[in-house]
Amino acid sequence: VQLQASGGGLVQPGGSLRLSCAVSGSIFSINAMGWYRQAPGKQRELVATITSGGAAFYADSVTGRFTISIDNAKKTVYLQMASLKPEDTAVYYCNADLATGWGTSYSDYWGQGTQVTVSS
Repeated sequence: VQLQASGGGLVQPGGSLRLSCAVSGSIFSINAMGWYRQAPGKQRELVATITSGGAAFYADSVTGRFTISIDNAKKTVYLQMASLKPEDTAVYYCNADLATGWGTSYSDYWGQGTQVTVSS
């Protein structure tokens, strides 16, 4: 199983970016996917999660600015980020809670991370 994240980059404060993360490999079922971030010197924190049914949860710090969505057919999760602030600067990691076969338990899988830098 691999998670491939893309879409990071440098953006000015107030700007927008869209992150994507595609899951590939032997996958039986995806329960939920999400985005986490880790800024230098800080612990990794949850940004947003979404179930395969579309139920979304957001950290207070991004509510109203970020939107998470999922395309189950493409096994891809997106994070649309708007009104970006310098404090959003971090490495963003995608996560998937999935099962690889019938009767197997769900486990967490992580992508490699993509850098988002918000700076003028």
